[in-house]
Amino acid sequence: MPGFELFGDLERQELNDVLDNGVLMRYGFDGMRKGHWKAKSLESELCKTFNIKHVQLVSSGTAAVSVALAAAGVGAGDEVIMPTFTFVASFEAIMMLGAIPVLVDIDETLCLDPKAVEEAITDNTKAIMVVQMCGSMGQMDALKAISDKHDVLLIEDACQAIGGTYNGQPLGSIGDLGCFSFDFVKTITCGEGGAVITNNKDYYVNADHFSDHGHDHIGNDRGAERHPFLGYNFRISELHAAVGLAQVKRLPEFLAIQKKHYTILREALSDIPEVTFRKVPEGGEESYAFLNFFLPTLELAHKVSEAFKNEGVDACWNYYDNNWHYVRKWHHLKEAKSLYPLSSDILASLDTLKTQDFSQSDHFIGRNISCLIKLSWTEEEVHIRAKKMAQIIKQYL
Repeated sequence: MPGFELFGDLERQELNDVLDNGVLMRYGFDGMRKGHWKAKSLESELCKTFNIKHVQLVSSGTAAVSVALAAAGVGAGDEVIMPTFTFVASFEAIMMLGAIPVLVDIDETLCLDPKAVEEAITDNTKAIMVVQMCGSMGQMDALKAISDKHDVLLIEDACQAIGGTYNGQPLGSIGDLGCFSFDFVKTITCGEGGAVITNNKDYYVNADHFSDHGHDHIGNDRGAERHPFLGYNFRISELHAAVGLAQVKRLPEFLAIQKKHYTILREALSDIPEVTFRKVPEGGEESYAFLNFFLPTLELAHKVSEAFKNEGVDACWNYYDNNWHYVRKWHHLKEAKSLYPLSSDILASLDTLKTQDFSQSDHFIGRNISCLIKLSWTEEEVHIRAKKMAQIIKQYL
């Protein structure tokens, strides 16, 4: 991770196909295309990859979350349970629909704590959104049981975990809808792009229409298409889809490299008794895009993280004070700093974040160090890195 590290001839070929016919838009202009439909082809490849019936490409992972929620009928006044550890896009996508983000604690999986989810369910809960952070998954059986018990949607944001599986099933395909990001720093990239996946035909049709101004995409005359309902412009371009089409064909190659590098690093740190690793639920296999481990204290994690940076061990983070990924520094959310007026329900919910106790999340995030696994490293570089990481940790214990 990320796929841009290994751009090659296949990506260039797919891009040149688009430039040769000159059609950069995914819809229409049938006569000019010379048979090339990159977005449609990528959707077909993703159906095979995820063993899923339907895929709708969109312009970003953030768009994928909004489109998935809207496609399933989530909107104004509905509550969506989400984790304290994610990317800011999670609450942005929820609030764009007028829905209410309800933040709850994570557990040792670094994903939603089922007990916290159960306690947060109300009559207004419409969806549980599990974010499969840093290449792994939450406790999917427990979360699925809660969603079934309360008859609410289970949405999977698997933007950081493409290629991970649970009981042999691809992450993203377990819930009612799954969401993926193909931005520039994901395991497979389109530059910018995302996808909604589902086995529910109604949700798929809604996502197909909603992501393109409500167009029904019936017939071959775009100007004559009907608009069964309102929509927005979340289209992906053919250029972006072309890059993704090449990259998805290389996903097994990327995953194998990630697993090899991850394993070398983890084995080096496993010899240190004070180092423990994030919990992967039984039956789960990570995508190996990140190595996540815990140190005994927040203070020690801060010192080691800073030492990594000073010693040239890049792409390792302690998220405790990160304002992109963890609730502690989401001041713009807590203070409702919106350019447009927010509903009174959303404002009331956000106000509770100022005093809400997330000490359980602090316990895990504060002690965690998350290390990106790069595809471009040589095996020798990974061994050197592993040795240096272990030495630094031992120095501070």
